[in-house]
Amino acid sequence: MSVAEFDFVIVGAGSAGCLLANRLSANPDHRVLLVEAGGKDDWFWIKVPVGYLYTIANPRTDWCFATEADPGLAGRSIHYARGRVLGGCSSINAMIHMRGQASDYELWAQATGDDRWLWDGPGQTLAIYKELEDYFGGADEWHGAAGEIPVERPRVRWKILDAWQAAAAQTGIAPIEEFNRGDNAGSAYFHVNQRRGRRWSMADAFLHPIAHRPNLTVYTQTQALRLLMDDQARDDQRRGAWTTAAHRASGVRLLKDGRTVDVHARREVILTAGAIGSPHLMQVSGLGPAGLLAQHQVPITVDLPGVGENLQDHLQLRTIYRVGGARTVNTLYRNWITRGGMGLQYLLMRSGPLTMPPSTLGAFAKSDPALASPDLEWHVQPLSLPKFGEPLDRFAAITPSVCNLRPSSRGHVRLADADPLTNPKILCNYLSTDSDRQIAVRGLRMTRQIMAAPAMARHRPEELLPGPQLVSDEDLRQAASELGTTIFHPVGTCAMGAFDAHGLPRSADTVLDTECRVHRVAGLRVADASAMPTITSGNTNAPVMLIAERAARAILGSTARTARPCR
Repeated sequence: MSVAEFDFVIVGAGSAGCLLANRLSANPDHRVLLVEAGGKDDWFWIKVPVGYLYTIANPRTDWCFATEADPGLAGRSIHYARGRVLGGCSSINAMIHMRGQASDYELWAQATGDDRWLWDGPGQTLAIYKELEDYFGGADEWHGAAGEIPVERPRVRWKILDAWQAAAAQTGIAPIEEFNRGDNAGSAYFHVNQRRGRRWSMADAFLHPIAHRPNLTVYTQTQALRLLMDDQARDDQRRGAWTTAAHRASGVRLLKDGRTVDVHARREVILTAGAIGSPHLMQVSGLGPAGLLAQHQVPITVDLPGVGENLQDHLQLRTIYRVGGARTVNTLYRNWITRGGMGLQYLLMRSGPLTMPPSTLGAFAKSDPALASPDLEWHVQPLSLPKFGEPLDRFAAITPSVCNLRPSSRGHVRLADADPLTNPKILCNYLSTDSDRQIAVRGLRMTRQIMAAPAMARHRPEELLPGPQLVSDEDLRQAASELGTTIFHPVGTCAMGAFDAHGLPRSADTVLDTECRVHRVAGLRVADASAMPTITSGNTNAPVMLIAERAARAILGSTARTARPCR
């Protein structure tokens, strides 16, 4: 067995891992290892925005997880895409740049007892977002233009989506300029993480520009098997801020090129393997709920009941309407001449339908006027298909999908056995609360109101899913169960939380403190979507970057005394 040593070992080269590798390796005194189970991101379809049709559900770029049969989904198991490639999910996701709403971060501040998560204020959430951005409109009170993450307008518009937006306005959902100012009420075309019509993943933004650094090593096609642990009491000088920890993460056992490799971390191990991968690696390493670990004969290192619990996701309810009098992707794609034209338009001008994210137009509204901020979001697509991965329908249609932004249902991620190469069991428990079922019905009814508004009349919309024959609340609850599917936003499985005066977590779900440090395990952080105590309003990639940046600053603050400038 070979052994290597670094200062920091980062597990997972997704969005957060790429940022952390960038920030930590900026100090040439830090030797940094970034580990990725998947391969390089040099495949053509990763860079073409519409290539998500080929990267999702493809084992070349996707873990291809499947959920457990879910009672809330009429007993169905669904595909659960997670990126398995440099850039992680940002190499296969919807490219939508969505910060969430100010109210989301109020919940984070309450959960962690840390007001630095609040939306506005010096060094707080909005300020960090601005520092990370390279915004197409230049710097202003809402945006920055000196950061690494490109934020662009979509490069194609659709008349049928403009009509939908006008119809939404007639039902009280007004057009707005954008969604990233803290209150998203209204409708707008989504801003995207692209650069001149190409997907710009977080590997493009943070990793590739600094890959030449001699103190940064990247392992691809390398899977983390388990965390290596030391007795903390034997290593007092490394305890740092984790003064109550009985154990310390000292490295990671890897499977690389068919061989087992142990890599040691002099300072920290940082998990950025996502809301599925990070808790699973912790569990097979003996960090998790004691009962679960004992059930699978995994030696218990630290009983952490919250590891793998608190899983939250946005359930999208896909409705399909046949339309007339307007082009849609369906009608363009069924003709080889127009397909060829789309390809030429992309190759020559980097514009047109091949630059489209999976959803182009969005809308936010309240399911109840008494709410302080919107709790429903629509992703509207100028296309339709029976289900993801199947051919487009051969008639003109649109798909307005609605989701509950703040679900109260909670699921879990749990190891299936002690073998780290066995996929974990994922149970989302969608629609398991009365509140979520009621909001699902309201979302479907509000979708019908928009489609029935005068602005849509000339397009003669015909409801195909769930179907006009479904009228009662019970009918629509059942439809939500049969139609609902993930929008690929799992979070919360190693949640940040607050601690009492004795250093004990105030909630059983709490795994991390506000700086993403694992409770009772020194030298270990989790800095990815797992850390969110509650899900944000909309797509989750941008909030993951916020978490990673905050974690990087916390780490660098603790090592600043030894830092020197990078040349």
